[in-house]
Amino acid sequence: MTAAHVETARPTTPGTELGTPATEVSTPGPAAPVRGKEHVVGRVADIPSGEGRAFVAGGVQVAVFRMRDGSLHATQAACPHAGGPLADGQTDVDVLVCPLHLYAYRWSDGASTSGAAPVRVYPVREQDGAFVVTV
Repeated sequence: MTAAHVETARPTTPGTELGTPATEVSTPGPAAPVRGKEHVVGRVADIPSGEGRAFVAGGVQVAVFRMRDGSLHATQAACPHAGGPLADGQTDVDVLVCPLHLYAYRWSDGASTSGAAPVRVYPVREQDGAFVVTV
């Protein structure tokens, strides 16, 4: 007969030890983003051809771009390097360039072409004149 594996609970508040009460009380912050759901965040006509705009989709800030060929792309709103507003960046159908320090990211997978941390890209589609982003 083998002994049952028992895992010891760990404190959830930093600085507390097992068996001692937490000295800090945490208050609920903003609601957590809703993940894996589709969100209608705007009308396609709200974004001029060849430009991007920032929106909130399910509690997540996103930048949505309408390409000159009519395709749509979506990514996180802030550049991971220095928080630059990606919606103000330059883009083509393959790459987005951050307006602050010219870091470039591929639309296909969010990877940086200039060695920076990647960005998150989100599925986006048009439906009845609106665009729908899945975050």
